[in-house]
Amino acid sequence: MEEIDFFRALHRPGTILDIGAHDGLLTAPLAELPGAHVIAFEPLPSAMARLRERLGAHPHVTLRAEALGATHGEATLTLPVVAGEAAEQWASLAKTYAGHAGVTTERHPVTVLPLDALELTDVTAIKLDAEGYEEEVLQGGRETLRRCRPALSVEIEERHRPGSTVAVPALLAEWGYTAWFWHAGRLRPFEAFDAATMQVASPDPSVFAASDPYIFTFFFLPGGEGLRQLALAGFRTMEAGEIR
Repeated sequence: MEEIDFFRALHRPGTILDIGAHDGLLTAPLAELPGAHVIAFEPLPSAMARLRERLGAHPHVTLRAEALGATHGEATLTLPVVAGEAAEQWASLAKTYAGHAGVTTERHPVTVLPLDALELTDVTAIKLDAEGYEEEVLQGGRETLRRCRPALSVEIEERHRPGSTVAVPALLAEWGYTAWFWHAGRLRPFEAFDAATMQVASPDPSVFAASDPYIFTFFFLPGGEGLRQLALAGFRTMEAGEIR
């Protein structure tokens, strides 16, 4: 299941947040949903330049060059460079890429603000891809999630932050969210996820081998809400009692 399928199935008019928008792969189709306005956050200057060229004039898109985090402040975004090529999708506030042979880095100072500072009242969906910085982003949006109860897709990878596939779902569970992932044609409860077999990959950006399957996108619904809508949209779900 693609993230866009998830958001289309659960769509309600309102504000959608694309956190870590990069080239706008999801920003553009999300902005075409009826009654949607997308706020796209992308702190990497080269990626934001492309977003501005592509979507800067879009009437349903607002572009923001800040990073989201737990508090207001400044931080360093580290961009790894492998064989002279910038690995933009690995740019991270959570890691420095020190100790990886053949990997150099660019360092970009960025402004950080908490999502709650925007005081949004109509957030219906959030896509979050922050290369290990997911927990800080969520902590800074606690009140927004409490107030708006949006559906979320969150990319969580142990290679970016060890322990994150436990910590992030646990945090959202405290806030009343249930976690799911898509595998083998079904939406499965988080209890069926096994990082030791389903998410094995090197933290080195120059190493591209990964386990099969490699599950890194997780879907979160407030209190289980939305499962009926997904079922009506044709998505098969596996309930916790069916786990083998």
